[in-house]
Amino acid sequence: MAKVAIILAEGFEEVEAVAPIDVLRRAGVEVIVTGLTKDPVVSARNLKILPDATIDELNPEELDMVILPGGAGGVEKLKQDPRVEKLIKAMQEKKKVIGAICAAPTALAKFGIIEGKKVTLYPSLVEEIGSAQFLNEPVVEDDNIITSQGPGTALEFSLRLAEKLVGREKAKEIARRMLVRY
Repeated sequence: MAKVAIILAEGFEEVEAVAPIDVLRRAGVEVIVTGLTKDPVVSARNLKILPDATIDELNPEELDMVILPGGAGGVEKLKQDPRVEKLIKAMQEKKKVIGAICAAPTALAKFGIIEGKKVTLYPSLVEEIGSAQFLNEPVVEDDNIITSQGPGTALEFSLRLAEKLVGREKAKEIARRMLVRY
């Protein structure tokens, strides 16, 4: 069974976190909801999620994918946490899948892993991705990096992540059952 960690920090965007958790669990993927601490993580609109683990408990050797949701406040905290940077760099070194949506690709830029890659993100943040090439598309995949634009693209992003882990047919079946065009 594939194993994924989604890293939540205070101020995360709800739909961009919960959609991947939901879709990937429907796909039979083990999703570890991860906090920077053991405390409940408060979203941008005051939704509290109790993490399954802290970032200190993750081992990149055991993960197939890491996901960073957006939400400006949450992404700023992710960018400033050296443990997040270390994990993302370890995943990149092993060419494991890294997903980032909305403002989260700016963290990947800060960590130096999207230089020269094709990415997408929330359009007003294009100036923050350095030498990465912005594509104005809902979801962009370049090698092991999958990026997406924002709340309205969260289901398509989640289904693409599922496709990467369990195959296109399973992702299409999940989409059909959820009444989502994919």
